[in-house]
Amino acid sequence: MTAVRIRVLGPVSASADGTPLPLAKPRLREVLAVLVAAGGRTVTTDALVEDLWDGAAPAGAVGAVRTFVGELRRALEPERAPHAPPQVVVTGAGGYALRVPDDAVDAWRVARAVADARVASPARAVEALSGALDEWRGEAYEEHADRPWAQPERVRLAALRADVVERLADALLAVDRAADAVALLDGHVVAHPWREEGWRLLATALHRAHRPAQALDVLRRARRTFADDLGLDPGPALVALEQEVLDRREPGWHDAGLSALDRRGARARLEASGAVLSSLAVSGDLATVRAQRLAAIRAAEQLDDAPLAARVIGGLEAPGVWTRSDDDDLARAVVAAASRTLPRVAGSPNARARLLATIAIEERGTAAREAEAREAEQLARTAHDDRLLCLALSGRYMQRFAHAGLAADRERIGAELVATARRAESTTFEIAGRIVRMQALCALDRLDDAAAEADAVDALAAAAERPLASTFTAWFRHAFTGAAEPAAPDEMPGFSRGIVALSRVTRALRAGEDVGSVGPATDDAALGPYAPWVRPLLLARTGHRDEARHALATAPAPRHDLLLEVTWALLLTAAREADAPDVAARASAALLPARDERAAGSGVVDAGAVGALLAGGSAAARR
Repeated sequence: MTAVRIRVLGPVSASADGTPLPLAKPRLREVLAVLVAAGGRTVTTDALVEDLWDGAAPAGAVGAVRTFVGELRRALEPERAPHAPPQVVVTGAGGYALRVPDDAVDAWRVARAVADARVASPARAVEALSGALDEWRGEAYEEHADRPWAQPERVRLAALRADVVERLADALLAVDRAADAVALLDGHVVAHPWREEGWRLLATALHRAHRPAQALDVLRRARRTFADDLGLDPGPALVALEQEVLDRREPGWHDAGLSALDRRGARARLEASGAVLSSLAVSGDLATVRAQRLAAIRAAEQLDDAPLAARVIGGLEAPGVWTRSDDDDLARAVVAAASRTLPRVAGSPNARARLLATIAIEERGTAAREAEAREAEQLARTAHDDRLLCLALSGRYMQRFAHAGLAADRERIGAELVATARRAESTTFEIAGRIVRMQALCALDRLDDAAAEADAVDALAAAAERPLASTFTAWFRHAFTGAAEPAAPDEMPGFSRGIVALSRVTRALRAGEDVGSVGPATDDAALGPYAPWVRPLLLARTGHRDEARHALATAPAPRHDLLLEVTWALLLTAAREADAPDVAARASAALLPARDERAAGSGVVDAGAVGALLAGGSAAARR
């Protein structure tokens, strides 16, 4: 079959062996673009009708869609014989899907290049990321900029391009090409003034290019941008870089106006910090949030105003739905600050509820803060404060991983979170509640209901410009509907580190394939925090049973998080194959409460039906 290449990073087009394919009709280009945006999953005919006509479809819309699809198939496969089944745009599940390799679509190639660059040497990263950046010939789906279906992908790909620029600049600095990094970043910080990493990289590049005065000017511009438009101070990385540049200039030369905390108007700025940081978090700029949040908390504590400190510490209304922390040090610091402030707000139930909920959210993956979560929930209910109850329910959800088999509890929490968020008119918490339900429904093996929640999340994310929310739905569709593997976002390290590799390993296990076939995904760097639970299985599968038994004996107990059942399933499988009955018995006992569920509570990684895993373990034990 002729290799088809598709472009959406600019004008939508297609080619075969370098020859442009005829897509002169706008509707053909739009149908193709919708299928690309779906990432390989099936788009129903009804959804295509809604996308193409924005809900005001004519009477013959379904027939028109079928006509468009037929014309698109002929355009993409001009040499296909009459009555031969199409290979590129295929029919299935009441709609159509694009079936091409990942490297056939420019947007998919970029995602793969970014993933490859994470584990590559700086020189190879420069090569991969430069190629990724060259894929853009304009804005993503630029012809369809005003179409509702395109908005989530346009936002996601714009953020991805900004990430590529910053990662490429970082790699250029690593290979001593500071001047090239400056040229790359000059326009980037103008186009993306809220991305602190861009400012830091540009100032670093200027500094290394022996242009310290210009580096300081960039840092001052960054300070003005954050202070005037966001009401925030630059993060610790920018402050440290500024001091480094100053220290390398003439001795004694300092600018007294560049202090880490400008106390003028500090109280008003701190009062607004929660709303500002929450807005940045839900719009995807988590790097700035991590850099700024602790600085705001420390500044609030310095003012010796406990109610204000409580509002700042508990002011981040960006609920987590991934229980591995993005930044463990920051989480510990937030919990410590909340614990210090709790005794000082004894007379304010609302402040206490906010702090307790924050502790429950930040102590994710431990199941050690159930009491705090329950008290926060009760205080919020007594106060009849729906927004506070949303925060408290988010904390309660984070603590419902004490043992396997609690998906039904989490589904109920998600349903109440959605209902409460709608009363509070909070899109942020409604999205969070629907993701919670989607994840829990995957564990309950109610995949059609989970898909409905995913669709609702995407609609809300598009309307409210919340691109990170679609990360969860894209991975759900990859894990459960066969859609193409999406890129894990760098700005969510608690989500991205190791998830790609873990997903590939579990997919190979379910398919009965050799785990080693997933290639570099099985090294410890790619597996990240999940290596201790995957490594024993890899050793057992390669015949190193003694080493596998040692790895099983020294593996830490699985964390109390969304991957609890998955990691126990990996240990159970490895213990059976390595003949480690003690570990197998422990894993079976841990999984038993989830015997009617799937090991899929993350909505991202699926290790299969727990009952089947346990039955396999029993058969192995009998043998």
